[in-house]
Amino acid sequence: MTNPPNPLRTTPTPAALAGRREWTALGVLMLPLLLVSMDVSVLYFAIPAIGADLEPTGTQQLWIFDVYAFVLAGLLMTMGSIGDRIGRRKLLLIGAAAFGTASVVAAYADSAETLIAARAVLGVGGATLMPSTMALVRTMFTDPGQRAKAIAMWSGVMTAGIALGSVMSGVLVQYFWWGSVFLVNLPAMVLLLVLGPVLLPESKDPRPGRFDWPSVPLSMAGVLPVVYGLKEIPTHGWHVRYVAAVVVGLLFAALFVHRQRTTASPMISPALFRGRGFAPAVVLNLLSSFAMLGSAFFTTQYLQSVLGRSAMEAALWALLPSVPIGMAAPAATALVHQGVHRAHVVTAGFVIGAAGYGMLALAGTDSLWLVLAACGVLASGIVMVISQVTDLALGAAPAERAGSASSLLETGAEFGGALGMAVLGSIGTAVYRHEIPSTAPAEAHETLGGALAVAARLPGHAGDALATAAREAFTSGMQAAGIAGAVLLAGAAVLATTTLRKIRVEDA
Repeated sequence: MTNPPNPLRTTPTPAALAGRREWTALGVLMLPLLLVSMDVSVLYFAIPAIGADLEPTGTQQLWIFDVYAFVLAGLLMTMGSIGDRIGRRKLLLIGAAAFGTASVVAAYADSAETLIAARAVLGVGGATLMPSTMALVRTMFTDPGQRAKAIAMWSGVMTAGIALGSVMSGVLVQYFWWGSVFLVNLPAMVLLLVLGPVLLPESKDPRPGRFDWPSVPLSMAGVLPVVYGLKEIPTHGWHVRYVAAVVVGLLFAALFVHRQRTTASPMISPALFRGRGFAPAVVLNLLSSFAMLGSAFFTTQYLQSVLGRSAMEAALWALLPSVPIGMAAPAATALVHQGVHRAHVVTAGFVIGAAGYGMLALAGTDSLWLVLAACGVLASGIVMVISQVTDLALGAAPAERAGSASSLLETGAEFGGALGMAVLGSIGTAVYRHEIPSTAPAEAHETLGGALAVAARLPGHAGDALATAAREAFTSGMQAAGIAGAVLLAGAAVLATTTLRKIRVEDA
């Protein structure tokens, strides 16, 4: 006799597998993601040409370079929350239209003010595109295995974009005019606007509640001063202005957190952090960005100012480490799917990253291949971590809050990158100033670039001696930062093991 079915007992429904349509849509999403990440570094070679054409002041030139990243960081949480409310596809298409329009305005800007305004709008567009693409990946790929593969691709494209931006900038400026670095955005944005409505599903929170407008200025006031202060400290030192900016930002961040915990309809729901593994993923992602950008502060200067490579040569050499980086995220995902615990994979990623920093600590003033290998090892380990913690965070977050979850990850990454440059940059700068001869001119004590400029003006042996001493002092600073980075990532490996060991893929 057959027992009747128990109406109170349910069998979990397996997640639907994504098909050709979803994978094609992912390819369409990768194009704007690549361009948004490239825009962080695309002005590296265009700035001299822009300076000659538009003649900006020193302050205006800084704003041309930095306003994109500042606006992007300040609006990520706001845009992630808006996407959850109005629909991620709708926000993505609005952002693509804004990004494309601002690209045209920037390309043909006839004044520094116009270019600054266009770069600010590009930052607004970028803030809509980044969390929307990640949230749509969460929506389209409900099967954990497929989602992990999609996020591995997402992580690889994001990392590659930052590396490719500077190289593309150099090539375009050499053969065209500086505005061409912005016009390359147009084909991808047009393709997204045409194919997005056909291929991308709409998704949003069915019960979002009222939008909390007071949280918008609070979130920006919490993010922007901290990012600004941390970005300036490596170059100008721990001046009162920059420390005060960080402190003020942290105070507003505390007010923002308090409001999210007490208001009836928060912009970022505290319930996100109750998801199994979400909070550790955000912290580990922040540490990953700390390590990635903290090393970039030294390696870019090392290739140009210590080894004497031109900016274009340095950018081309910097592409070599991208080869192993492209294989790191898929390899990490494959290990997890073969039964290796995610905690072990993330821990291994941090250990590999620590080894990369250890290699930097061994570099001398003529160690091109060692530094390039260190960059490849470090970045490969970090990309392993980023792909896994991103998958963990999105899997732990409810689908209706995928935009907010994505924006928190990205905001944490902005904080981590700025903090890495500030902390490791300060360590390197302190060692540099200690090692530089006390008899050197004051300008030479500030930065390696300043010392080389002074050395170029000195006659004969005196100039050569100062340049050699400055390069050795900078390399000593990079070695000290390498030791500090290795220690930090060793601690991050322990943290990953402790916080992730009880969290399995199916739990998330």
